[in-house]
Amino acid sequence: MVDLIIKIGMIVVFFGVMIAVGFYCRKHSNNVDGFVLGGRSVGAWFTAFAYGTSYFSAVILVGYSGQFGWRFGIASTWIGLGNALIGSYMAWSILGRKTRIMTQHLNSRTMPDFFMKRYDSRGLKIGSALIIFVFLVPYAASLYNGLSRLFSMAFSVDYTVCIIIMALLTAIYVIAGGYMATVINDFIQGIIMIFGIFAIIAAVLGNFGGFSEALESLAQVNDTSASTAPGAFTSFFGPDPFNLVAVVILTSLGTWSLPQMTQKFYAIKNEQAITKGTIISTLFAVIVAGGCYFIGGFGRLLSDKVDIAANGYDSIIPTMFESFSPLLISFVIVLVLAASMSTLSSLVLTSSSTLTLDLINEVTKKKPEEKKNLLTMRLLILIFIVISAIIAIVQYKYNLAFIAQLMGLSWGAMAGAFLGPYLYGLYSKKTTVAAVWVSFALGTGVMLLNMFAKSVFPAWLQSPINCGAFVMILSLVVTPLVSLFTKKPDQKLIDGIFSCYDKTVTVHAKDSIGYGEETNN
Repeated sequence: MVDLIIKIGMIVVFFGVMIAVGFYCRKHSNNVDGFVLGGRSVGAWFTAFAYGTSYFSAVILVGYSGQFGWRFGIASTWIGLGNALIGSYMAWSILGRKTRIMTQHLNSRTMPDFFMKRYDSRGLKIGSALIIFVFLVPYAASLYNGLSRLFSMAFSVDYTVCIIIMALLTAIYVIAGGYMATVINDFIQGIIMIFGIFAIIAAVLGNFGGFSEALESLAQVNDTSASTAPGAFTSFFGPDPFNLVAVVILTSLGTWSLPQMTQKFYAIKNEQAITKGTIISTLFAVIVAGGCYFIGGFGRLLSDKVDIAANGYDSIIPTMFESFSPLLISFVIVLVLAASMSTLSSLVLTSSSTLTLDLINEVTKKKPEEKKNLLTMRLLILIFIVISAIIAIVQYKYNLAFIAQLMGLSWGAMAGAFLGPYLYGLYSKKTTVAAVWVSFALGTGVMLLNMFAKSVFPAWLQSPINCGAFVMILSLVVTPLVSLFTKKPDQKLIDGIFSCYDKTVTVHAKDSIGYGEETNN
């Protein structure tokens, strides 16, 4: 009874704080710019944590860490380190500053709006908005999956009840406070995730007799279906380096063009915040992603307790947690809730703003008042959360493979469609509208074909993970290639867009050494 009171108490406090923040931030969401971007005045810590918590959801902790830890052993830690280096540090360094400058110059609030103004194409705005709408909603539905086994283990509560509660409370604070409520709650949720990961690592290693003993036990695991080499699951690159690299590319490079991730750069406050945010975001990824995949790497030590064929990879991590103390299990549940709700809030805010500003307003060719836009976005947030919850419940109740596959393909389809057009849109004056359309078509088309007709692909591309990594690389190659042979953009327009990088600004000496000053000898 005491254990149950502790669990319920921690969850009630967590939900109470989230809702309180939502209502506190109402004053920041009384116009579209404030509701969607927080007035472009969000500091380094809030932006970095918002980026990290949107990146790493319960899917990482419960699903991916178990699945890839089982497949690659301790080498799965490379996935988390790749997320930190490529998905965080390089993304911030290469995209952060230029995104902030150009999107403010173009006065674009969303990725579809950026595509329209950067490439002078209304069609690209509508096309990209449709892609986001189609693929973000099932992606949002997948976020509930990590909760089912943990809640069943801790409370014996039906999964449907968990979904409804999480969806309802996320809707309340996002609708009330918009982007500022999301980033402040993301910061709180991020702190919970950091402390939670350290606690989980210590508990898991303790249960296996410490790091050295756990590693030695893992070295004795022999699965000839994965590798015939002795100690494969403790080797530097694991039993399957090729597929390990594919996972790193998919989960790391994909963040460079996912709308819910890049939109964080639109809202950041200033140059100093970008520099500081780069470091914070990278360290957050090392701890959270690195920690998740690290503990997943020991999943093979539970071979006698889990039945992958019957219960899937999602059963591995919850099985690890079964031996935890009631207090730690309560904390883990709050951690998983934090990871799920932070990503869900980011996705539904991105979806609602995209559909309102880039699809509804564009198709109707009307410019509604700020209040009407805000009301529409708030209503759509509620609709999106309801739809995602229904999809998750239907998938759970009827185990529909189609929905599960669509969830898995969402990341690869969006990243494959947008990566080349977005990256080259920031850096190259030569990228053409036709090249962007080709990237959109290849990214979504190849991934959908992979879902419906895997047999037409070579064996190494039949995996949606490998296929997702492939279409991202394809986008980076095809976009400049097609640009060489298609109609060039208007040079005057392009020069005007890129002039934002040439403006002279005055900064403090601590931010720039400067040049040309006289020196005293």
